[in-house]
Amino acid sequence: MSLAKRLITLRKEKGLTQQQMADVLGVHVNSLKKYEAGQAQPSLEAIKKIAVGLHVSTDFLLFEEHERDPGDDLALQLEAISQMPEGEQMVIREVLESLIIKYQSRRWDSGRQAVK
Repeated sequence: MSLAKRLITLRKEKGLTQQQMADVLGVHVNSLKKYEAGQAQPSLEAIKKIAVGLHVSTDFLLFEEHERDPGDDLALQLEAISQMPEGEQMVIREVLESLIIKYQSRRWDSGRQAVK
């Protein structure tokens, strides 16, 4: 569902007019109309206002339902890990964190090398 459709759905669920919703969000009604029509995209600041005003996450506004979920293989692995004892989960978290840090430092270093 697009951001425009999500805004319309949220507004209707709350029983608000466009003017009332604009007032709740702290945006101009013409801006809200353009967002709902898909004629304009809200700024990051406006997205933050919308999320806070409607009590939803920015992820809910911007991403499809399963767009940020892990893939099936990873989801199965995470489920298996969640069933392990806490001590073993802690070891897995530490190993994952060290691998992520190693990967990020390699990316940072290769980016730094490319700039030189």
